Amino acid sequence: MTVESGGFEARQREREWFHGLTVPPGSWTVLRVDGRGFSKFTEARFEKPFDPRFSECMVEAAKALMADFAAPYVYTESDEISILLDPAADLFGRGVEKLVSISAGIASAAFTHAAGVPAHFDGRVWLGTTADDVVDYFSWRQADATRCALNGWCYWILRKAGKSAREAGDVLDGASIPEKNELLYAHGVNFTEVPAWQRRGVGLYWESYERTGFDPVREIEVPATRRRVRVERELPMKDEYRVFVGELLQPIGSGSRRTV
Repeated sequence: MTVESGGFEARQREREWFHGLTVPPGSWTVLRVDGRGFSKFTEARFEKPFDPRFSECMVEAAKALMADFAAPYVYTESDEISILLDPAADLFGRGVEKLVSISAGIASAAFTHAAGVPAHFDGRVWLGTTADDVVDYFSWRQADATRCALNGWCYWILRKAGKSAREAGDVLDGASIPEKNELLYAHGVNFTEVPAWQRRGVGLYWESYERTGFDPVREIEVPATRRRVRVERELPMKDEYRVFVGELLQPIGSGSRRTV
């Protein structure tokens, strides 16, 4: 048998077990990328609990993903980014391996470029059948953002007050939300006044705007509609956020059942 044999090549390709796995046509798909080992990575390079420089790097990575995947909505909180795909999208033949690996690669490259130091992301894929599922997904991630923000603020308040990592963890273990808020208040922090992007995450979506163009044929200025990415750091929360996401979904996936 020679390496050039067609049968040999076919058998090798058969061993690429998940290469044929695809996202079902018409499904609502979200790609989520997460920073790999970012707890230590960020502690060594950024202010805690939140650093605007880190957030800007995450937003730059989110913009790159939004452009490459033509995503109608991207959401980022902490060290994760969720990229919503249009149900009609047929990127890479909807291949799961391609979608997951390329999204992680783009995030790694874009964040590294923005931060100036190597960083790595891993990826996963989420599937929904209706627009309601998508609203549930982004509500879930925003709730996670709020939980992580509260825990992060409490943990780093304690660390900066002299507690060790273990001691800070012991204080927070089993503490209720009111108790955590009281802890912050005792150290001069009102959690409800913490910047919204820390508590609710950051959303990116396309918006239309008018600008003046020039018609070379008629040699006159004419109004033109363009698209640009809007970075929203003042997202609504809870039910209002669900409505916000639902409204973003209305122009896309019109064939999917929607009851939001």
